[in-house]
Amino acid sequence: MTLKPLAVVLCLASLGMAGCASKYVEPEEYSGFLKDYKALQEEKSPSGAPVARWIKPGVDVGQFTSVHVEPSQFYPQPKPTEKIPASTLQGITTYYDQVLQTQFAKALPLADGPGPGVLVVRPAITGVSASTKGLQPYEVIPIALVAAGVSAATGIRDQDTSIATEAAFLDGGSNEVVAQVVRKGAGAELDNSSQVMTASDTKAVLDGWARDMVTSFQGLKRQ
Repeated sequence: MTLKPLAVVLCLASLGMAGCASKYVEPEEYSGFLKDYKALQEEKSPSGAPVARWIKPGVDVGQFTSVHVEPSQFYPQPKPTEKIPASTLQGITTYYDQVLQTQFAKALPLADGPGPGVLVVRPAITGVSASTKGLQPYEVIPIALVAAGVSAATGIRDQDTSIATEAAFLDGGSNEVVAQVVRKGAGAELDNSSQVMTASDTKAVLDGWARDMVTSFQGLKRQ
């Protein structure tokens, strides 16, 4: 791996450190899940959180009479670790799917698939990390952007967890992208490096993301 990607991964895996603590996902951290990042602009979500997003100018969201939420995925596909096991990764996507469907069902009927009048939500988890507060992680899996923990000598330190997402919103009839969003959030704080990260540690973040997505859609619909 080249030095630049390594530096990016270390930055993502230690979001609490000075110099890497931007609340926005930096362009060099984009995963490649979205087709085009050039038009993204830094804004605030309905809850006041920092997001990078793009909405197609003049889009009429009133044309959408139902919504189809595609199963969320990890992009790139992560490799489980002792700190963040496969059960945690699976639990994150399972819960993300559930909360997206629950929140969007408050705005539109759920559809079984894309089609005319269907808003398609295509979400991905693009980063998960658990890093010691104020210290560099000693082990990083670049492709998953996952910090695997810290050495025994620093095991008494508290740990920060973080997670990032990218999502595209498409016209189910034309397959045209009508909106995109990129953001990250802080999960629950772990007691120390021996505590295994669970999907529950990210639920508050995932809940907030889903609520903001639906609130943004409803706001556009009222315009």
